[in-house]
Amino acid sequence: MKKPSPDYSYEIAAFKAGSKLVTGVDEVGRGPLAGPVTAAAVILDPNNIPEGLNDSKKLSAKKREILFDQLMKVAMVSVAHASVAEIDKINIRQASHLAMVRAIQGLAEMPDLALIDGRDVPLATPCAGQAIIKGDAKSVSIAAASIIAKVTRDRLMVDLAQHHPGYGWDKNAGYPTKSHIAALNEQGVTQHHRCSFGPVHKMLSKPLS
Repeated sequence: MKKPSPDYSYEIAAFKAGSKLVTGVDEVGRGPLAGPVTAAAVILDPNNIPEGLNDSKKLSAKKREILFDQLMKVAMVSVAHASVAEIDKINIRQASHLAMVRAIQGLAEMPDLALIDGRDVPLATPCAGQAIIKGDAKSVSIAAASIIAKVTRDRLMVDLAQHHPGYGWDKNAGYPTKSHIAALNEQGVTQHHRCSFGPVHKMLSKPLS
């Protein structure tokens, strides 16, 4: 049976409860060994919602790029990051929350409610928040945020790959693929690697031969 696509029901419920502006918030990049964690906040125009919005992981790269361009034209969008240094300092969960809060704060107008993908609302969220587990498959606003965050981070990793060839970041986006691990062993750790993550930490802890 085909799984239902995300819809606008969470947003409509929020409007009925008195909210005027509702944003969807999602992050990408918790699992990679390299690069920042990236979050996006998106406020959709209810009269101009692009067709085909869905969890970015369920879309092809080409479809994500098309929807990204459409969203940038018709929606209010903010993107923010938490750096590798911040990830190593405060852990990936807290860094993900930090990026989300920054994305909300970066919106041109402060929303009344943030629909946030995940189990909990970051403590520093500057407006009311509602956590929705697997929200990118349920709310089109969160799905839109997942697409913006994914495309933005992928483009960033493609750019970093030009400066650090060999790790395959243009294809693996920093995730721990076999080729990425092999490159770590052959070429070593860069300033864009997360030193607190197991495979990288293990590399740094190796005794000198």
